[in-house]
Amino acid sequence: MSNDNDEDLSMWDEALDEQAEAAAKGSEEAEPINLEELTEDDVAITGEEKRRLDTILDIPVTISMEVGRSNISIRNLLQLNQGSVVELDRVAGEALDVLVNGTLIAHGEVVVVNDKFGIRLTDVISQTERIKKLK
Repeated sequence: MSNDNDEDLSMWDEALDEQAEAAAKGSEEAEPINLEELTEDDVAITGEEKRRLDTILDIPVTISMEVGRSNISIRNLLQLNQGSVVELDRVAGEALDVLVNGTLIAHGEVVVVNDKFGIRLTDVISQTERIKKLK
């Protein structure tokens, strides 16, 4: 057993030595770059860009909240009537899914505001995660 540990330690030593050599070579080759300071004028949008952005902002999307899902047969679907209960794949108190055009963008919880249902977002899915799910 100690022989295996010695081999593991020597492999780590070699890897650390290689890393140190690479860092030393990299620091010799690196050159500093002077970057221009970013100002408000650099990020200001033109009238044409604002018009294009306004066009995109006016596109309607469908937002929906999903409590849960269930797979049932057509036979059971046809037997549903008033008072029937369909078991969902979520437990009570679990966050709802917030979907925009069928794409998950957040999780939330149900709230009541002025006698109307609403949803409080508890977790917003990052753009990176949404893009990964599309692939």
